[in-house]
Amino acid sequence: MIEGQLFQILGNFGFPITIAIYLLMRFEGKIDSLRNSIDLLSNDLTKSTHDRSKK
Repeated sequence: MIEGQLFQILGNFGFPITIAIYLLMRFEGKIDSLRNSIDLLSNDLTKSTHDRSKK
């Protein structure tokens, strides 16, 4: 009886948890890519404003 309840709990919560973990792992790569792009843009902007101030 306890095993049946355990399987029911896993069935009810296991699928959403699995989907959430999958989506978090997938979005993590995209967030890292966006962070790198923002860092590059920030560096370019800093360099550009620094170069303009020298003129």
